[in-house]
Amino acid sequence: MQFHQTELTLPAFNRGFHLITSRVEQALPEIAEISSGMLQVFIKHTSASLSINENADPTVRQDFESHFNKMVPENAPYYKHTFEGPDDMPAHIKSSLLGASVTIPITNGALNLGTWQGIYLCEHRDYGGQRRLVISAFGN
Repeated sequence: MQFHQTELTLPAFNRGFHLITSRVEQALPEIAEISSGMLQVFIKHTSASLSINENADPTVRQDFESHFNKMVPENAPYYKHTFEGPDDMPAHIKSSLLGASVTIPITNGALNLGTWQGIYLCEHRDYGGQRRLVISAFGN
């Protein structure tokens, strides 16, 4: 059994949904050594999240952002956690809805994603800054 782990600091992204699959793969080249295993990507933040979805049509990512902003609006009158700005509490809710990690099978030294799947960084803050990921791969 092999186990590899690294941390990746992503640059600041604009608010929205961003494909980061290639950045994750480049950060842990040891994936190529694993014939059968799993990759876990974990984000060390509470106002951004990770997801797996459409990797071809960028309008999907735009629609995600539009829908999440309608589903979890800013300035809801019942929010108590407002000190860090109107985008902060909605960012925490969006992050909890999507989650802090994704797990992907590794097969024959590559991520075994579907044809149209990619890893998203879901940036829920207007100015979230750099984001840190822990990337772990294990298997045979």
